[in-house]
Amino acid sequence: MYRLVVYPEKCHGCGNCVVACPVNARDPNTYGGKGPDDESIIVIKVVNGVVSVINSELCGGCGACVEACPVNAITITVNKSQDLGAPSTSSV
Repeated sequence: MYRLVVYPEKCHGCGNCVVACPVNARDPNTYGGKGPDDESIIVIKVVNGVVSVINSELCGGCGACVEACPVNAITITVNKSQDLGAPSTSSV
């Protein structure tokens, strides 16, 4: 599981990350800069001039948004506590 973090104090709201995200590409309105409309199938979008994380659980960790951001306002981390490969902590 990946955790997408946006630093609003750095973000200029350009939307490069929104367009670069392959998950967001499933919404036909993302192409051409209109912005994604269906929030159930997108990861990020610009809200009030700043990029906001909508569905972090949909993030595949590809890093396209990080690479597209001109001001380094996005990071992706691995949430190891929810990693499917993590060993179980329950006892039998």
